[in-house]
Amino acid sequence: MKTVFSFLKPYFLCIAAALFFTLTELAVELFQPLLMAKMIDDGIMTGDLGAVLALGAAMVGMSLAAFASGLLNSFYSSHVSQNMGYDMRCQLFEKIQSFAFANFSRFPASSLITRMTNDVTQIQNTVFMSLRIMLRAPLLVLGSVVMAFIVNARLALILLAVVPVLFFILVWLMKRAGKLFRAVQEKLDAVNSVMQENLAGIRVIKAFLRRKHESDRFTKASKNLRNLTVSALRWTELAMPLVLLVMNGSIIVILWFGSFEVTGGSASVGEVVAIVNYTTRMTGAMSIFSMIIMAFSRARASSQRIADVFAEEISLRDGEESDSALMIQQGTIVFDSVSFQYPETEVPVLQNISFTAERGERVAVLGATGSGKSTLFQLLPRLYDVNGGKILIDDNDIRKMKLDVLRKQIGFVPQETMLFTGTVKDNIAWGNAKATMEEIVEAAVHAQIHDTVMAFPDQYDTLLGQKGVNLSGGQKQRLAIARALVRKPKILLLDDSTSALDVKTEQKLLAALKAYSCTTLMITQKMSTTMNADTILLLEEGRLLAKGSHKQLLQDCALYQKIYHSQFEEEDSYVQ
Repeated sequence: MKTVFSFLKPYFLCIAAALFFTLTELAVELFQPLLMAKMIDDGIMTGDLGAVLALGAAMVGMSLAAFASGLLNSFYSSHVSQNMGYDMRCQLFEKIQSFAFANFSRFPASSLITRMTNDVTQIQNTVFMSLRIMLRAPLLVLGSVVMAFIVNARLALILLAVVPVLFFILVWLMKRAGKLFRAVQEKLDAVNSVMQENLAGIRVIKAFLRRKHESDRFTKASKNLRNLTVSALRWTELAMPLVLLVMNGSIIVILWFGSFEVTGGSASVGEVVAIVNYTTRMTGAMSIFSMIIMAFSRARASSQRIADVFAEEISLRDGEESDSALMIQQGTIVFDSVSFQYPETEVPVLQNISFTAERGERVAVLGATGSGKSTLFQLLPRLYDVNGGKILIDDNDIRKMKLDVLRKQIGFVPQETMLFTGTVKDNIAWGNAKATMEEIVEAAVHAQIHDTVMAFPDQYDTLLGQKGVNLSGGQKQRLAIARALVRKPKILLLDDSTSALDVKTEQKLLAALKAYSCTTLMITQKMSTTMNADTILLLEEGRLLAKGSHKQLLQDCALYQKIYHSQFEEEDSYVQ
């Protein structure tokens, strides 16, 4: 819970105000039975109407003060809980944004979503309850015992014997429920994971008629969540009947012995009524302990899950020797005996890769699925760090460059196109927030998407759905390329980013890229694209099998010859 407390520090004064008004309410509640006892003994039992009215007026006045205090307490409690939740979500999002890819492998996206939404909400609700009723309940129990001793010590001993028993029962239930609610949150992660996958892949699900299969998966995950939640709630709900049983039994005992005390003259009727009143108030306070236990148990589990995110050590940061003055000037790239394997795996993805891409060169990367092409691209902007060897840009080890400086000068178009909800203009400018409209249009023209955009009803102000669902695959790829071009990069990485383009459009795009003085690396499966590259890298199972121009590889590399002839024989067969 230390994580929660750290977010409460800025709201110390508001917390103090909320507690002050809680104590005001509590004081009224504890003093009212005393006034009631006095009203019975001095007014009702003696027939003094004036005393009854005077004490009744005092009780009404105190009740109004308690009502006003309750309203003010709710205001400050809401202010603290909502603002703390806002701060926590913002800092969680910042932390997640700073994660390296290796960190994301330890926290599934569905789990991070649950932690930022459901877990934070649980903590918010618990903070509100703590300031509104959670603190008031134990104080009311303690205060009732103390006031009962002031009224009549002999009868108060009955309450003193009951409280420790209830305390140990509630603590035991809280520990048990806490473990269960942590498991409940994990099951909620599983439900969110199935939901996320289904929403992302709804087209494939419909195309393959897998709706029933996916419904069964969701039902199974939901059933597991339901069963565990029911189990957790059973433990927390057990608290209330136990409390009522013990407290109602204590009231019967108080009335029994109280009658003898009144008969013997060692207690008055008002004192017995006051003790019973305090017991009733304790019963009311204890009866909400089941709700408090459930909220606190969930908050404890949620707090631990959030603390795990904050405690996660970022696996990739700027080094101590990082120099912000190091900039990409030329764009010359050198891979020097680079080897890499993903975290928590033992199989190397790249082994001893060495090549040089000179300034302004166009390098095509060719290879079968799983040969390490995309991984090679991810190493350049330091989405991962190499395990062996080094990568140099303009003779500078990229690990000595500031991450933000390095990445700002690289245009990266990943294999899976990702567009964001917003306008066409917003999505292109996402690559350079300072881009002018002229620069946005220029990037769109070079990416061969301008004419398509102008045909839209709202042109560059056309709204795109999530992930660009209202665009074709080729349109999305060209928009992503425009987003990379608008930052005028020194290095451009195209990860199979022209796969959905026809040959004519692709050739226009490649010709337009000559206007940019950048080193371009392209992953492609198209021989028509490879033939126009200055250098070709042929990867096989993580190793650099061959490198050279199209002419050189066609002459010296058997695998390249096989790929070349297979593609052109297919095209010839198709034409015939």
